[in-house]
Amino acid sequence: MVRLVEPRHYATLEDYESTAHLNGTVSELRREAKTVLPSLQDRRVWMVSSTERGGGVAESLPPFLTLLRALGVQASWLVMETEDADFFRLTKRLHNLIHGEGDTTLGPAERELYDRVSHENAEAIQPYLSPGDVLIVHDPQPMGAGARLRTNMDIAAVWRCHIGLDQQTPETQAAWDFLDPYAAIYDHAVFTASEYIPSCLTGRAAIIHPAIDPLSHKNRELSVHKVVGILANGAWIRPPGEMLTPPFPETTKRLQRDGTWAPATEPEDIGLLYRPIITQVSRWDRLKGFLPLMQAFAILKQDFAHRIGLSERHRQTLQLVRLVLAGPDPKSVDDDPEGLEVLGELRAAYAAMDAPLQDDIAIISMPMSSRKYNALLINVLQRCSDIVAQNSLQEGFGLTVTEAMWKHAAIVASQATGIRQQIRTGLDGWLVANPEDPKDIAEALDALLGNPWKREAFGKSAQLRVHGTFLVFDEVRHWLALMAEVAKARWPLSP
Repeated sequence: MVRLVEPRHYATLEDYESTAHLNGTVSELRREAKTVLPSLQDRRVWMVSSTERGGGVAESLPPFLTLLRALGVQASWLVMETEDADFFRLTKRLHNLIHGEGDTTLGPAERELYDRVSHENAEAIQPYLSPGDVLIVHDPQPMGAGARLRTNMDIAAVWRCHIGLDQQTPETQAAWDFLDPYAAIYDHAVFTASEYIPSCLTGRAAIIHPAIDPLSHKNRELSVHKVVGILANGAWIRPPGEMLTPPFPETTKRLQRDGTWAPATEPEDIGLLYRPIITQVSRWDRLKGFLPLMQAFAILKQDFAHRIGLSERHRQTLQLVRLVLAGPDPKSVDDDPEGLEVLGELRAAYAAMDAPLQDDIAIISMPMSSRKYNALLINVLQRCSDIVAQNSLQEGFGLTVTEAMWKHAAIVASQATGIRQQIRTGLDGWLVANPEDPKDIAEALDALLGNPWKREAFGKSAQLRVHGTFLVFDEVRHWLALMAEVAKARWPLSP
């Protein structure tokens, strides 16, 4: 029912310090950590999540835990498990409701299911904990288990919510009414934006932004040789010659016209090394806005031939540009039962398109068996993209945006709250007014495709913003301060 996960992360604190543009930030983190570590002495910090792969939480915990340990905090990671598929369907409903979507009917049957699985997981987690520990529970799936443990043990508990909506609707109210009995038990909560904090947690919540690890496989700098090698080994491109390294055990798969999957080089090379590329990388989720983005691209390609007044460079760009929609192999994401359904909707829309348009759209399933290879495949894809889109209808934060900003990509994204916290429109990227309006999206894409100087300016500003605000060192610093504050409040007489 629960599994202890050892965070695999190859970078050390010394590795960050030896990187010129990170040295000052890490030195500052060390200094600040020394002031709060006495409050956490002899206390173990436990992170609890619902999966160890797929999604921003699972991806961000390994570097986060590695840095905590390097600074002297005893930190571990537990992943809850259940064989009851109905539980994850329920928590996916809660996820959607918090985003303002879905069926608001949550009755005794849903409560019984949630409480039963929460009790089972609490029983499985309890042997790992000791009095005085700090428990940090991520998102709704393990929330009930954490509340039970906080009730039954002398521990401090913090609930970390990575999602939210910046307005109250019947859907959000239904979700928070359901979760309120558990939220009330926690010592504190953490959200990504102040707009997300429900009334039941007012006065007991802090704002901490998610962040990226600049030396992770997904975000580290890559030489030209490594970019080409990863593209070839992952089947993004056909090998240009004899390769130094072998193909990855699992490679990217591209949706074919007949509905089957084949290597991404089929039926022809996408053109990542030489064509203009628009990319969106996300989980297969309706709230990510894949379908209107694909419809916008269709408008872009179908209309350009009839337009007058375009420069030759702009016209050639529109003729050659291709769209890549990439997401994880949905079968590998245990807590997202809607993934296959959403991907099926995209497949149906793709099948209805004309063959030339199908050639210019690549729907990609990313292998998830190896975190390293998956991260490297996304890294090179973002680096080969002229525009990175994030057309989310709702977005808790959107680390895929942060990752692309770090690679100084030009961003076209929605105005979802999490994205607005990162991108200052007109400075770091272009925010579309309506992510469900394909014409609006197409106009934004066209404007940037026709202006390479604006793309370059956006990219430079975006990278500077991430460096100053959204790197993992800032996240660790804020969490250390919060954990020390919670521990002092829970055990005020401790030395």
